[in-house]
Amino acid sequence: MPHRLTPFLTTTLNETDFGFLGKKYEGKVRDVYMPDDTRRILIATDRQSAFDINWTTIPLKGQVLTQISKWWFDRVKDVMPTHVLALPDPNVMVAKNLQMLKVEIVVRGYLTGSTGTSAWVNYDKGVRNFCGNILPEGMVKNQKFDAPIITPTTKGEEDELIDAKGIVDRGFATQKQWDEISDRALALFKRGQEIAAGRGLILVDTKYEMGFDAEGTLTIGDEVHTPDSSRYWVAATYGERHAKGQEPESLDKEFFRLWLREQGFEYGGKRPEITDDVRIMLAEKYISLYEKMTGETLAIPDGANVKERIERNLKAYLR
Repeated sequence: MPHRLTPFLTTTLNETDFGFLGKKYEGKVRDVYMPDDTRRILIATDRQSAFDINWTTIPLKGQVLTQISKWWFDRVKDVMPTHVLALPDPNVMVAKNLQMLKVEIVVRGYLTGSTGTSAWVNYDKGVRNFCGNILPEGMVKNQKFDAPIITPTTKGEEDELIDAKGIVDRGFATQKQWDEISDRALALFKRGQEIAAGRGLILVDTKYEMGFDAEGTLTIGDEVHTPDSSRYWVAATYGERHAKGQEPESLDKEFFRLWLREQGFEYGGKRPEITDDVRIMLAEKYISLYEKMTGETLAIPDGANVKERIERNLKAYLR
């Protein structure tokens, strides 16, 4: 019997080409257009990346990312200003143009991860001064830190770990700016953990992208607490699984990273086949997190051409 998402396997959004929106920048997941100096239009595609590789497309992923990010922006706007201006389409966010910081602000509540910049991979190699955070001996994977830590990375072809001193010394921010950035990042993370806990989830870690608007106000941009920018575990099963040395039950794209590892994938090695069953499995993960977090049922579209729908809605918005 066909899965409910089977019809969407052939309608995923891999790329866009809307010349009427202005200059285009292509990120890992989002296509960003600059119609003028004050706004940018973020179109979330269904592209799925991991380990800096674009693997496939996931049905409805772009819609989930945009909708859950908007839901979160509404819930943190009292913590700091957000870049959101409008949502003219389920996959589209119109945002205030910001002078973005050249670093990603990563906040971690647990010792985990599987990439070269993750806390666990570095700790397992013997690193104890991690981005200026002194980590104690004797910790184990997936253990909770006494308090959340900030572990920034630079933006570039390869992310580079950096500490607060390096950020100031390299001119990415002044000390005063960094003090505000780090304070707001921890406040956002606290809000995120509180809300997630109320939904039976653990917000494990996340990355924030911040910038300054035309008035010089520090503003949160890009996305907030989505399954692409954040790691979530199911709270009810974390304790027992952790005690047994098992991986936590996750609702984020870390599940895909772990799946790739289980297939024997390593950097530069043979890539496993991403079957339609795997694509549907990942889609259900994204939808499950959205519904568990928001308490709302994701509105499944009628299967109409996604590109045509986005183009129609954007033209109506810009008219």
